[in-house]
Amino acid sequence: MTQFQKVSLFILRITLGWLYFYAGITKVLNSAWSAEGYIKGAKNFVGMYQYFLDPGILPIVNFMNKWGLLLLGISLIFGIFVRLSAVCGILLMLMYYFVILQYPHPSPQSYIVDQHIIYIAVLLYFIAVAAGRAWGVDGWLRRKWGRVKAFTLFG
Repeated sequence: MTQFQKVSLFILRITLGWLYFYAGITKVLNSAWSAEGYIKGAKNFVGMYQYFLDPGILPIVNFMNKWGLLLLGISLIFGIFVRLSAVCGILLMLMYYFVILQYPHPSPQSYIVDQHIIYIAVLLYFIAVAAGRAWGVDGWLRRKWGRVKAFTLFG
């Protein structure tokens, strides 16, 4: 990988990481925040999303949403366990996407592809190129211990 490619990948990883971190930290710090309003607008898989609104399940959904975004952001910013967190981020983005999708328009400004699909594509790219190795903890771990099987999925 050239130096320019590493710099570009690093900038992409940091900026997307900040986006997720900020989305997560604002939810964690706001004790009144809940995914309930977003989930109530479900247009697909309504039964599944209605299940998430159950009073026993909603607090778990809220916790996983807040902390999932926050930890995904931290993972991308520091470049640690990027492949694992990218897989989790893809699942989270699919959950967001299917709530709002009114095929073929996820929003009035888009046709099939919206920001969630773009985020998924970038996270897939991070998995493919092991983005955590470009000035991240994953790269440091790999240099320190070499190719350890336990770290193959993570970096």
